[in-house]
Amino acid sequence: MSVPVATRRRAYPVIGLGGSARSHRMPARAPTILLTGATGYIGGQLLGVLLERGHRVRCLVRDPARARLPAGAEVVRGDVRRPETLGPALEGVDVAYYLVHSMAAADGDFAAADRRAARSFGDAVRAAGTPRLVYLGGLEGESEHLRSRGEVGRVLAERVPGTVHARAAMVVGGGSSSFRMLRHLVERLPVMIVPRWGDTRTQPIAVADVTRALAALATHAAPPAEVQLGGADVLSYREMMLRYADVAGRRRPAMLPVPVLTPRLSSYWVAFVTPVDAALARPLVQGLSAEMLVRRPPPPGINDAPLGFEEAVARALAESET
Repeated sequence: MSVPVATRRRAYPVIGLGGSARSHRMPARAPTILLTGATGYIGGQLLGVLLERGHRVRCLVRDPARARLPAGAEVVRGDVRRPETLGPALEGVDVAYYLVHSMAAADGDFAAADRRAARSFGDAVRAAGTPRLVYLGGLEGESEHLRSRGEVGRVLAERVPGTVHARAAMVVGGGSSSFRMLRHLVERLPVMIVPRWGDTRTQPIAVADVTRALAALATHAAPPAEVQLGGADVLSYREMMLRYADVAGRRRPAMLPVPVLTPRLSSYWVAFVTPVDAALARPLVQGLSAEMLVRRPPPPGINDAPLGFEEAVARALAESET
């Protein structure tokens, strides 16, 4: 079934249906939360939302002395790769958020590093009796990085029955690597070669919508095992670059299609033109080859009215200027 281009602030286009809700016996009181990845971009944004909602949030960090977190956050020392540090951090926790990803590893195998960390954390959550674990990954894709994120979700779900795997499309926000890549391509190239992935469709989602949806999963009575998150618009990457130029007040770049440019060569080109390092650009570019669309809308109360692309871009630009 084809997906029509959605209008601004329109409900998700329905591509398929399925899935079932599960109750995790959450407490009636505001839950105590353990947040990993709080010093990262999305984790930091989510922390602010959780605190605004009155939750008690415990942030797991490797070096508390270097963490710059809001005064309302509780900071505990721990490392998802060191199981002995996780038990005390999880004591009394109702909801654990797993926002940890390795774009690279010391031995070059980020997928293996992610598997080890997920096993360690999942085992600790199960041992602590924490009823719900929320993990943020990506929508289905063909890249090694997206496959690894899907594998992490499966590893966690095998250990914690109350795992909720939130899967998001490209995140539009000032600190998002994918958005920064798109932004600098448009701003630095008046004439742009566009590989085959330029026509791949996705549902870019504002970081505010991602964090609100993640926060809602802390108290949702019966979330499904998988929650797919996308914005209001279905766009190709070519369309996103043109619309970005309009929002940013820049001249639209001329685009020359180059169907033979491989993801590897594209990543070198992206690294040369933008501040995104080649090691990071390669998995990002590989992920552009397959459509990332919401095929099963989330239940009511999770992401009911996502922003359109232009509004998400405007907010991301304002965020970058602060």
